[in-house]
Amino acid sequence: MATILIVEDDPRIAAFVSKGLKKAGYQTQIASDGNQALPSALSGKFDLILLDLGLPEINGREVLKEIRAQAVQIPVVVVTALDNDEVREEILSLGAQAFIAKPFRFNSLLTCVRSHIR
Repeated sequence: MATILIVEDDPRIAAFVSKGLKKAGYQTQIASDGNQALPSALSGKFDLILLDLGLPEINGREVLKEIRAQAVQIPVVVVTALDNDEVREEILSLGAQAFIAKPFRFNSLLTCVRSHIR
């Protein structure tokens, strides 16, 4: 069973995503800020990371940069309300595998997760 790190500062969104992923057969762990996310992301315990950009402490961009700087190749799917072409291009160039804009349909998120966990 794959394990997914959900990095999201809104507890309602984090709980919604976690509940849906668990129902789909995944294990999840939630980190609510960048300081919690980094050690978890670098631990090697996860098969995929869902990463919000607007995080307290250390923002999602910096988390993604540090993950890639440490040569961690876990798939990262960025899920954020910041939806414009410049942000999308920047995030993908930093090493994210996918970009999903909020609000999103859970089924679309689940399809993306499944496509990046093999």
